[in-house]
Parts: sequence; structure tokens; C-alpha cells
Amino acid sequence: MKRCLIFCAAECRGLLEPVGCEDHVIAADGGLEHTRRLGIHAHEILGDFDSLGYIPEDSRVFPVEKDDTDAMLAVRRGLQLGFREFFLYGSLDGPRLDHTIANFQSLQFLCDHGAWGYLIGNDYLVTVVQKGVLRFPAKCEGTISVFCLGSDARGVTLEGLYYPLERGTLTAGFPLGVSNHFTGREAVVRVEEGSLLVLWDRKNGLPEREEIG
Repeated sequence: MKRCLIFCAAECRGLLEPVGCEDHVIAADGGLEHTRRLGIHAHEILGDFDSLGYIPEDSRVFPVEKDDTDAMLAVRRGLQLGFREFFLYGSLDGPRLDHTIANFQSLQFLCDHGAWGYLIGNDYLVTVVQKGVLRFPAKCEGTISVFCLGSDARGVTLEGLYYPLERGTLTAGFPLGVSNHFTGREAVVRVEEGSLLVLWDRKNGLPEREEIG
């Protein structure tokens, strides 16, 4: 499946997976430096360019005073082009915690619009799953944390993890799902109602993803 790859301005140590011939690359402001360093052609360059410090040629320029972050501008553009799977590089390991939280909300925005995405950091991967299932292979190691995002997440099932849960409820007011662990078995994260923010070690790669009908 073709993907939309968005490069943001925070740290980016490298690609999780090679860029496919059908992938669409968007450099959001300072993310242009990552694409150039990695030798990746950016099909589009956009943002207010307060991070990059200059306006590149053939870029779409937006005012600094706007409702969308540069990452959200790129997300909207990818959705406009019809993409459903998004990789956001340079989206976790920056000095601005507020932008990291904004990127969490961008993942929710994607789910609300029939798509999904991953924040790809130096050490972690992050996604939001809404009325769906994530399946991690038995080879996964380390920690995985699951948080309620927004209103209560109901029908939450965690299988194959050190701390299991069967059709439980996670709330935004208590971090019950923090610091769970892979156990050498296939792990399943399922939510029937609401949204879960899921974080795990980057070395484990991406899970299989299923929607609940």
C-alpha cells in the first residue's frame, strides 16, 4: 500500500523502512533538512518556515499565525491526496513538548478521517488505534504502553502481554496501561470503543493492523 511520509523538524536518525516508489514524501518546514540529509526527494515542501529559517524554492508558504501546525498541514495534504497510511518522521524527539502532544492529536485526527499513522522516533513508535486491533509478533521485546486518548476507551483487550486485560475500560484520568511488557508470545491490543494511544520500542517494527467491523 502506498504511504504518505511526512518529515517534521524534530530529530530523525533514519528511516524505519525504505521509501517505496509509490510513497509520497512531504517535507514540513525543518523536515526538509532530514530529506536532504537522507537523500530523499520531497514531492512537496510546505510550512511557515520559522524552523528552517528560509523559504525553499517551489514550496507552499503558510503564515506563522495559523490554527494548524506544519505537521497538521502535511497530514491534511496527505488526506486530500487520498492516502490512508502515514509515517511521521521527526515527530517525537524535539525540544517542544507541546508539538509532540500536538502530533499525538494528529494521529487521532487521522483515525477520525478514516486513516491511520505512526510517529517514528529515535527510540519509540507511536500510533492511535480506534475501534481496531494491533497484532505484534512473538519476537517483540521490551515495553509497550497503552493510554486512553479522549473519552473512555471501552472493550480494551490486551493479550500475550505481562499484564493482560479482557474487555476492560481505560480512562484519561488514570495511566493503567503504562509500562506493560512483551512476553515472547504474539501480543494483541484491541479496543472496541474509543481510542488508544499505543507506544512501543522502535526496534520491534510495525504491528499488523485490523479494523473491527
